[in-house]
Amino acid sequence: MLDRRTFLKATGITVTGMCLNGCMKSLAASGDSVTHPNLLFVFPDQMRGSAMGFLGEEPVMTPTLDRFAAESLVLPQTVSSYPVCSPFRAMLMTGKYPHANQVTNNCLSLTTPFNCQLQETDTCWSDVLKEKGYSLGYIGKWHLDSPVEPYIECANNGPKQAWNEWCPPHRRHGFDFWYAYGTYDHHMRPLYWDTEAARDGFHYVDQWGPEHEADLAIQYITNKEGTYRDPDRPFALVVSMNPPHTPYTQVPKRYVDRYKDVPLEDLCQRPNIPPANTKMGAQYRRDIRNYYGMITGVDEQFGRILDTLKAQGLEDDTLVVFTSDHGNCLGIHGQATKNNRYEESMRIPFMVRYPGKIKPRQDDLLFSSLDMCPTLLDLMGFGHEIGKDVDGKSYAGEFLGRQGSRPEWQWYMWVPQGKPAWGRRGIRNRAFTFVVSKIQGQPTDYYLHDNKNDPYQLKNIASQRPDLVKALMVELERTLLTYDDPWLKTEV
Repeated sequence: MLDRRTFLKATGITVTGMCLNGCMKSLAASGDSVTHPNLLFVFPDQMRGSAMGFLGEEPVMTPTLDRFAAESLVLPQTVSSYPVCSPFRAMLMTGKYPHANQVTNNCLSLTTPFNCQLQETDTCWSDVLKEKGYSLGYIGKWHLDSPVEPYIECANNGPKQAWNEWCPPHRRHGFDFWYAYGTYDHHMRPLYWDTEAARDGFHYVDQWGPEHEADLAIQYITNKEGTYRDPDRPFALVVSMNPPHTPYTQVPKRYVDRYKDVPLEDLCQRPNIPPANTKMGAQYRRDIRNYYGMITGVDEQFGRILDTLKAQGLEDDTLVVFTSDHGNCLGIHGQATKNNRYEESMRIPFMVRYPGKIKPRQDDLLFSSLDMCPTLLDLMGFGHEIGKDVDGKSYAGEFLGRQGSRPEWQWYMWVPQGKPAWGRRGIRNRAFTFVVSKIQGQPTDYYLHDNKNDPYQLKNIASQRPDLVKALMVELERTLLTYDDPWLKTEV
């Protein structure tokens, strides 16, 4: 049997352990000089990390991201630890583990009784920036409020289940310019509440969501006559685009047409895509052109925003981040969407550009959802404001090229509605993905993928490697102890 030290040595992992809250060291604490840049944070929904042209993993057209990557730090091993919308967004805003921020599932009417929403009492990175004098803007999808009755009358809400909800001003965590919605999946005629709108004051727009949101982001950045923000203050702007989220039919034809001359099977070369004569294989082939078309459209709109930054002379003074809340399988592994352990679901884009500060390059740092909040604050010169209750770690030093402790694992989780001590927990790195599933009334299941020798995760080798399962269980338990996860105490 492999003991832990032998296992770690064999897999190339150091024995120092996962770096926890106690070893966090901000740039300010290290004596480095800091500045306070603007922030542009752009994140589409459901864009998998492999779906960028410059990586050469998928035949998708992303000319803007290809250029942006050459100017940025690219972290291709970044993951969404809980790859579904609301939990990611709550971790992004707070840097806290889902059990700590209470967003252990998507915010919808079924989880409203469990107070599954971003808490007013949590300090988000936006609250810190607001206190420090920033103007803050939020455009697009929010999805961090629980729907309450009477439900908003819109297409995403029905009498038995509701998704979309207004975010009142006192719950906006410092964002003073607001043009957003909870969740609304009608991309060709999206719905928005503006800053002053009441709960029943939403409006519709007859324009593709990402294009409309890019138009508004351009107006915010240009800020004619000081209409959108205080021109004498730094700004932080979030643009949260819904595509490439379902339904994939809701995308302008001009973007899908860019793939019309590409043979369908040339878009389906990944070995884990099911055969065309299967249900999921047919679904993948039905959706892939539109999915890629959406990504190409988002890419174009992101380019328009970047061009405006440059034209306004703000490029050198603005920290720009491009990422996504999770990926999507589209039928791979028999999974229609996300919220699972597979690479197509967990891996997300993450690129950050900060001219003169961050050297453009690729780095295999195991960056995760929890780390985004403290890292952003630290990069922007507010590392000393990172709260002691933050579970993530700042990797600002590593972003800037310094040597520091690097994580050995990224964690994964899924929680059933209203059952925080149940569900799936796991760890992932470049070598392995290991997941344990505890479902009430069912036997415990183990999943182990060899990510080096089986990069498309075609085989579950847990039953063949009991020694490795035992060693990885030690690592998983150690990780979950860090976050005081009640799952550890649950016995099947």
